[in-house]
Amino acid sequence: MVHGESKEENCGNFKRESAEPLCGIQAERGSLQGILVRGEITNFTNHYRSGHLYFTLRDAESCVKAVMFRSNAQRLRFTPREGMNVIAAATASLYERDGAFQLYVTDLQPDGAGTQALALEQLKKKLTAMGVFDAAAKRPLPAMPQKIGVITSDTGAALQDVKNVIGRRYPIGHLLVYPAQVQGDAAADSVCRAIAAAERDGCDVLIVGRGGGASETLEAFNTERVVMAIYHCAVPVVSAVGHETDWTLADAAADLRAPTPSAAAELAVPDVRHLMQQVQEQARRLDSAMQQQFRQKAQELERLSDRLKLRSPAHRQELAQQELAHLQQRLEKGMALRLEQCREQLAQQAARLEMLSPLKILGRGYALAYHGEELVRSAAQVQPGDRLRLRLAEGEVMTEVVPQES
Repeated sequence: MVHGESKEENCGNFKRESAEPLCGIQAERGSLQGILVRGEITNFTNHYRSGHLYFTLRDAESCVKAVMFRSNAQRLRFTPREGMNVIAAATASLYERDGAFQLYVTDLQPDGAGTQALALEQLKKKLTAMGVFDAAAKRPLPAMPQKIGVITSDTGAALQDVKNVIGRRYPIGHLLVYPAQVQGDAAADSVCRAIAAAERDGCDVLIVGRGGGASETLEAFNTERVVMAIYHCAVPVVSAVGHETDWTLADAAADLRAPTPSAAAELAVPDVRHLMQQVQEQARRLDSAMQQQFRQKAQELERLSDRLKLRSPAHRQELAQQELAHLQQRLEKGMALRLEQCREQLAQQAARLEMLSPLKILGRGYALAYHGEELVRSAAQVQPGDRLRLRLAEGEVMTEVVPQES
């Protein structure tokens, strides 16, 4: 199998020709065996029922028809496409039915790119179109996983690295190891079976990976089976395949990629020392919050107690008694004031009455004259010789009216 022009010296008796000179070869030479033809694929048809591939190889000067039968097409590691530049290992002959010259291709290699690289790129495009690598499909890792599954070789250094990291950072976790082949033809199936077993065992997080190596040894993690197993896995997956510079499709499909298995273990589990610090900090904050809440509740209870006191019957009775005492005090003050006012009025009236009293008048040297029982107010009421009774301030005297001297 020829993979490119650089390997032409390893092609044995294969002779490289372009499409143009082949068209001029005479039929009497018979079929041309083991030739390599470089050209661009045009008029490509994939006959799905038969599995045969029909196409034309074209260069700048000419073209030639070609067919690749199903038995050979099944061995291709990439999918031929219209417009692709390829190198075809073929036998040139005449198609007896039409008498047309054509190539019977036994192998195809991409021109300018390796078969594996092209196949990987095509698979990557296919999986990307399916949404396998979408960021929306990524799941967060559990904060404190109880079961940590590890899928890797049980003889590699990667497993020991993971055990050391998890034992140091998270000794309370339960580590479940699922040994798997990580290179070779059976590696992809082995990894898929291990992923299925981890799902059945109820792992909380899964580390899938292996140590570093050549790119060819990482081939299992670039297969569609492994990528889809990771994508459909119900457990969050951390991928750690190879060295930091290595990259596989499994890394892109995983929920999180780690550069190394040790880094994957650090991402999969927390550090128990940090957890203890967080617990202590949370305890301190909880204690502070509880103290603050206790103070607020005590203040609220005090306010409610004060409000209850204001609404209690005893307090209302006390307020009524205070109001009654206040009103009684006001009544007593009002009565005393009114009584004093009445006394003052009475004294004023008594003084006025006393000033008008006959006794007061008599006390000032006046006398009241009575003719009989009648008070004499005018001289016309008496006649000379009448006897009058004079009432003095102290006692009474009798007097007689005498004529007035002229």
